[in-house]
Amino acid sequence: MTTTVGDVIAALEKAYPPALAADWDAVGLVCGDPTEPVSSVLFAVDPVPETVDEAIDGAEGASQLLVTHHPLLLRGVHGVGADTPKGALLHRLIRSGTALYTAHTNADSADPGVSDALASAIGLEVTGPLVGAPGEPLDKIVTFIPVGPAITTVHDALSAAGAGRIGNYSHCSFATAGTGQFKPLDGADPTIGSVGKLERVAETRLEMVLPRGRRAAVVAALRASHPYEEPAFDVFELADLPSAQGLGRIGTLPAAEPLAAFTERVAAALPSTAWGVRAAGDPERLIERVAVCGGAGDSALDAAVRAGIDAYVTADLRHHPASEHLLAGTLAGRPTPALVDVAHWASEWPWCVQAADVVRTALAGSVEVRVSRRCTDPWTVAPTTGRHEKMDVMAE
Repeated sequence: MTTTVGDVIAALEKAYPPALAADWDAVGLVCGDPTEPVSSVLFAVDPVPETVDEAIDGAEGASQLLVTHHPLLLRGVHGVGADTPKGALLHRLIRSGTALYTAHTNADSADPGVSDALASAIGLEVTGPLVGAPGEPLDKIVTFIPVGPAITTVHDALSAAGAGRIGNYSHCSFATAGTGQFKPLDGADPTIGSVGKLERVAETRLEMVLPRGRRAAVVAALRASHPYEEPAFDVFELADLPSAQGLGRIGTLPAAEPLAAFTERVAAALPSTAWGVRAAGDPERLIERVAVCGGAGDSALDAAVRAGIDAYVTADLRHHPASEHLLAGTLAGRPTPALVDVAHWASEWPWCVQAADVVRTALAGSVEVRVSRRCTDPWTVAPTTGRHEKMDVMAE
């Protein structure tokens, strides 16, 4: 069977669900026809002229689909004329019959995702997310049904309204036997029993979970399907549970090593860039428990401190947040996590290999997958000679 762009997208969206994307993000198919056949897919961090060239005219042949981590059209645009930088890329892709697909913050939060790939490259054994993604809020509904055919009727109605869905399973429930008691008062029209007489009825207690957003629909379905005029039921809000999804990852090294050696480890694990790798902290400090966050991660500095790690690896660390982070440790009398800053592009490049493996595995080799090794980090020049010496400037 011919593999289509849509087949590749389905595999990617199973691994990186679009629902995980931030509300400000722009993920999914940017251009292209999901029904078009695809024989080759190229993975890259950035949708830039270099990767578009590689997808269309690469030495290894043309790719009908370019998959990137960063969106081409993240901010709103009013046009994509070919006389604009981004418009020119879109026109070139469309004219060549090459589709463009983006997995961004959904790939950041997925399990496994961008930070898992970074952690694996460094040699960490991941234990969980740095900032856990909130799971879908859940309720549990509990109701009591007289023994008989009504149990199936109510169960099916609640299931149809959205209750009882757990992962890839539907109609999930738990039932126990018991005895219900009630006394119909004046004005009641009881299904069982009579006004003024205390009734004891063999009943089944039925419990089902449901998304909180479906609460009103499930309660309405219960009232409509239950044989009693006034069905008894409870709705409980369930506690949030830890999730394996979320921003960043925490992991451990096989053995503790000094920060200086750990910095060398990170540099050796990632593609070389002009930005390079730099660290802040005592070079002799032992590093064993580490947090990583692919891409710009200074927003998670506080979470890294709370996690009690030895070092935090991320990209685009700014001067003031880093300086204040280290100063906070000094004032507290105990060191805050050491910081290891890497190039943004390099921190996310390992994801390209991970995503390529997702497609290769899901489509059983029916499509060629390639990973771009072109460095598209915007910083391209670094000094190759000389060394800046630290100087003390003293004011008179």
